[in-house]
Order: sequence, then C-alpha cells, then structure tokens
Amino acid sequence: MAIPAMGAVRRAFDGRVIVVAATSSVAPLFEEITPAAPDEVLTIDRAREADQLREAHADAILLLPNSFGSAWIARRSAIAQRWGYRASGRRVLLTRAVRRPRHRVHQVEYYLELARGLGFEPGDDLPRIDPRPATLAKADALLASAGVEPESAVVGFAPGAAYGHAKRWPPERVAQVIAALGRQGVISVLVGAAADRGTGRAVESSLPPGTRVVNLIGRTSLRQLVGVVARCRAFVSNDSGAMHVAAALRVPLTAIFGPTDERVTRPSGDADLMVRDVFCRPCMLRECPIDHRCMKRIDVDAVLRSVTARLG
Repeated sequence: MAIPAMGAVRRAFDGRVIVVAATSSVAPLFEEITPAAPDEVLTIDRAREADQLREAHADAILLLPNSFGSAWIARRSAIAQRWGYRASGRRVLLTRAVRRPRHRVHQVEYYLELARGLGFEPGDDLPRIDPRPATLAKADALLASAGVEPESAVVGFAPGAAYGHAKRWPPERVAQVIAALGRQGVISVLVGAAADRGTGRAVESSLPPGTRVVNLIGRTSLRQLVGVVARCRAFVSNDSGAMHVAAALRVPLTAIFGPTDERVTRPSGDADLMVRDVFCRPCMLRECPIDHRCMKRIDVDAVLRSVTARLG
C-alpha cells in the first residue's frame, strides 16, 4: 500500500539512485515491476540493520514505519537526512518530520500524505505489481508439477491470516465454496505462509471426496506467490497480505472482512467486499471473545455468487 507514495518519491528524484530497504517478508515484491521502480533492493537483516543502511551510503532515508526503533536505527546509520512522520517520540531523531493525518484514512492515503508533506507530488498511481516473465514461468512450472494444465480455470484462496484467528473465515465454509467451484470444473489453489498450514489442512479435511484442490500453503516464495496469484482467474481472501497482492495484480477479488476496518485496509481497485454489520466490529481483536458473528454471518452463497460472477 506504500507503492503509490514510493512512486511519488521515484519521480521527485528522477536520475538519482533509489534503494528500497525492507525485510525478507516484503523485499522480493520490489523485484517485480512497480511504480516505485527502485534501482536496488536491500534485504534487511534485523541483527545488522544499522550497518547495512550505513553501507548503502545514502544521502537521505524516508521512513515508512512509524516506530521509534526505525528512526533510532536510521540515526545510528549516520544517514544525514532522515524523513518521516512525527510519531512515537521520534521528532528529535528526524531532520524533516511531517504531522500525521488527524482523521482515519486508508493506508494508501496515509503514505501519500507523508509524501505530500515532504513536497513530493503524487501521480495517479495505484498499488500495482506486474510480474516479470521469469516469475510467471516459475509459477507455471510449480502449478504444472501439481497437475494444473495451462488452460485450467484456477481460483486462488488465501484462507489464513497472520493477524489472528478472528480474521479467518471458517475453513469449512471455504471448503464449501471450493467444492461448489469444483463441480463447475474449477481447480482451487490454496496459498499462504507456513503459519497457515493448519488452516489449509482444516479446509482440505472438510472437502468432499474427489474435490480437486492444490495446497501450496507454505510451499511458495513470495515471488512464486506473485506468479501463482497472477495466474488465477479469481481470488478469495481474508484481509491479509495475499489479498493486497491479488489487488495489486488486478486479479478479480472477493475480500472477506471481519474484525478489521475495511475503510483503512480495503484492497485497491475493483473488489467485492464481504462485510456484515454487527455491533462489535471493527474490534481489531486477534481472537473473538464471543461468537465470531462478523465472520459467521458471511454465508457461503454470497461468496460463491461473487466468485462465479468474477469468473464470468
């Protein structure tokens, strides 16, 4: 969701070297084609982050994280210009500090406000990712090894969510949608991080015999995930990183929201939002202390209708 703001930085410093420094969970995305267009991607090792930044010999650093720790590391790295939001008591560590928005805004707009506050004019960028041919080729090989033919109708599912169980639509309902799509000749592919493997197994155990599903949860690198999602004709996801990857790839998307606030983290572009108004949402809790009604009131038929319409 920071890509549009980073695109503004790229245009403001045309001809300069732009380095994206990010952890391994994010950095590979910038190896694909994005409006941010960095000249170099630096994968950060938390144990030696300040040293890595110092070795980059940067003239300035734009801090997207709001933590005191990120500003302290930037200060220790001896980068002369340190820019970011004025937050978490770090004003003294920054050379240019921007006041945060006073009202709740979408995360994309939140980052854009930082860019504007620094004098960088945003363009009409959206969070977009275009996979490189090599990325698609590796995804095709992975799908082929799982028996998925190139002409197959594939729908992707991201049934997990790192934030907590409260963000997960019940696995048995995911299975019901997969089973219904399977009867239409659709192959479903499960994707996610290694921590989502338990959710993937719960989905598989709820499927009727003979339902065709490919479980790639925990089996893809981030760039392979980009390629696999790009090959899907539709995608179903809880509020998660995979949801935003699908949106950035412009894959037809059905996004399921429970305890989190869709006004802040809804996917960019055209997507069907599955949201049910209940008195307790958005609670932002990782575990539901009552009956998980925000998710359980999203019925299978509604999600299936969305996916079927997206498939045309």
